[in-house]
Amino acid sequence: MRERKDLGNKALGAYGEARVAKWYEANGYIVVARNWRCRDGEVDLIAALADTIVFCEVKTRRSTAFGLPVEAVTWDKQQRLRRLAAIWLREHSVRPHRIRFDVAGVVGGKVTIFEAAF
Repeated sequence: MRERKDLGNKALGAYGEARVAKWYEANGYIVVARNWRCRDGEVDLIAALADTIVFCEVKTRRSTAFGLPVEAVTWDKQQRLRRLAAIWLREHSVRPHRIRFDVAGVVGGKVTIFEAAF
């Protein structure tokens, strides 16, 4: 599936998240949740592989004209994702052996995953 230039920002984001979810599934992960929300924010993707839970922030861009998509994941965003992960784990009574925070970038339909990004 190629990226379409006429997608609006919301649709472009959904397209990127779908591509990243397919990447995780193709690599043996189970996608546990997509766009999980609570009053404090949203986690784009939550996936599991063996005894590891992965919380993934997905950034999709049409081009790299303003930098790589993953550069948009600031320190503040990282801290928010950590808080949201703690809430999700508590609400779902999950105690994984490992927790990992990935950042995924999608540009021109190409998926790049930065495992254990922070």
